[in-house]
Amino acid sequence: MTTATKAKREITRADILDPAAYARDRRDYKKRVTELKRDRRIEVGPFVTFYFENYDTMWHQIHEMLYIEKGGEQQIADELEAYNPLIPQGEELIATVMIEIEDPMRRERVLATLGGIENKMFIQVGGERVAGVPDPTRENTSPDGKASSVQFLRFPFTAAQVKAFKTAGAQVLVGIDHENYGHIAVMPERVRAAMERDFA
Repeated sequence: MTTATKAKREITRADILDPAAYARDRRDYKKRVTELKRDRRIEVGPFVTFYFENYDTMWHQIHEMLYIEKGGEQQIADELEAYNPLIPQGEELIATVMIEIEDPMRRERVLATLGGIENKMFIQVGGERVAGVPDPTRENTSPDGKASSVQFLRFPFTAAQVKAFKTAGAQVLVGIDHENYGHIAVMPERVRAAMERDFA
């Protein structure tokens, strides 16, 4: 995991630890990323959570996948290809959005009412909405109208919106305006400040 002041934008093969080295210090890495994620998550409504990703969260995710699956060099290449696109490149925020309902039957019922929710997520800053752009490579809503419980959203900012976001104390809202799930949450200042480095 990086401790540099300038945010890193890509994980390369050189950033991947030897499996034994990662396994040895895995507990410490998990503790560090848990602390990091605490300031990068926002609950919107009763059961949707936005987890804002960066280099460190994706570095940890890749190492966890390698630790669990032990797929060798081919898996490393596959994981880099899968997770590098979730690292913000300086003019955007990227979130994994989880619809988290423990009861499986209730989860299925609710997801069936949330088709298209991937097109209804936004961040508001400086009085302007930044619409989320869903990952076009995956099925976010099934043909029968059922939403996926995991969504990947990119929020592209203009230069003015970046400036507004990086202003200390700025009011930032994270919301969903789906007809069956309309909720807005205020981004805590500690979260806003933690995510400033996602921008160039």
